[in-house]
This record gives sequence, structure tokens and C-alpha cells, in this order.
Amino acid sequence: MKPFERLTSPVLHLPENRIDTDIIYPARFLLIMQREGLGDYFCRDRRVDPEGNAIPNPIDEAKARGAGILIAGREFGCGSSREQAVWTIADFGITCVIAESFGEIFQANCLRNGVLPIVLDPETIANLLDFAQSGQISVDLVARTITAGNTVIDFAISDNARERLLNGWDETGMIQSRWGSSIADFEKGQRAQQPWLYEPLAL
Repeated sequence: MKPFERLTSPVLHLPENRIDTDIIYPARFLLIMQREGLGDYFCRDRRVDPEGNAIPNPIDEAKARGAGILIAGREFGCGSSREQAVWTIADFGITCVIAESFGEIFQANCLRNGVLPIVLDPETIANLLDFAQSGQISVDLVARTITAGNTVIDFAISDNARERLLNGWDETGMIQSRWGSSIADFEKGQRAQQPWLYEPLAL
């Protein structure tokens, strides 16, 4: 997982509330298991009609091209627990999502996949969007701030989540960082006491 420290980017704005995981990643694509290329399916039904024709939408507008920051309304990512909803966002190039609130499982999946979820109040989001119409905004996870022009906004994130994103740790990485030496000591002792457990199988 790629570490997240700082990001300066155009903004993709999806103003609707309750954009659920089925909108973000339609269920008919769930059989696709590889992560690479899933960005093509991000909000697919809002971008392409059943005949394959492009639908005008904010995601494909020129001003959002190259956006690494997505700003949404309330309860973004609600609905099912499908982790592919975060995979498709990340593969599309979004590594920070700012919203008034998130689906709980979606928010946790963001942290597991290197996407920074930030909760802000509606007024602060509106101010960010005013600036984002004509400029980029910057997110600094090290300082826990968002900068838009001359305005600097603090945001809250737990120390545990911040550490995970800064280091690019998945679940295994978190375990190794905290208990790696204890695990190594246990394996060393077990290898000495029960060496047969480590002998290669004769197939």
C-alpha cells in the first residue's frame, strides 16, 4: 500500500447525499477480482448508458481531470460492505475523500486501502468547494490540515489511522510493526522446541 503524506490536486465534486457502494461500484462487476483497471467502473452507471454511450457527468468533466480528491455529501459509501467500492476509487486516482459523513464499513475500507477519509461540516465543505472551482486544494496528513488558498483547515483523524496511512500499512503491516519482534522470538523458540513443524513436507 502506498504511503499517504501530502496531496495537492483538483477536486471532483459529487454533491449528492447517500451515494452508496452500488452507485460507486455496481454489483454486476463484483466477479472481477483484480484491482487493476477497476477505475473504469467507478460510478459506471452515471457515466455510461446501457448501450455504451457516454452520459454527461461531473466525473468526466475537464475541470475534474486528474483529481485525487473527491468531495461528497452525507453518508458517502453507505450500503453494502463491498471493498471493491474503495478499490475502484483508488484505481481511478482518488486517494482522499472529504464528506459530511461516511458509511462506517466504507470508511474502514478506505483506511485499509490507502485512501484518506476526512469528515468536515457542511459549511467548511462549501468553503472548500468555492475555492476548488478555480484552484487546487492541498491535504497534509502529517500536519492534519487542508489548505485552500490562504485558508488552512484542521481535520481530525485518529493517531492509529494516521500512522497506518503515513506508513502505507495494511493489516499485516500493522501487526508486523507492533509485534514483529515478538512474533520472531516466538518462531525462534518454537523452531528450537518443535523443529518438525518447520521441516519441508515430502510430497
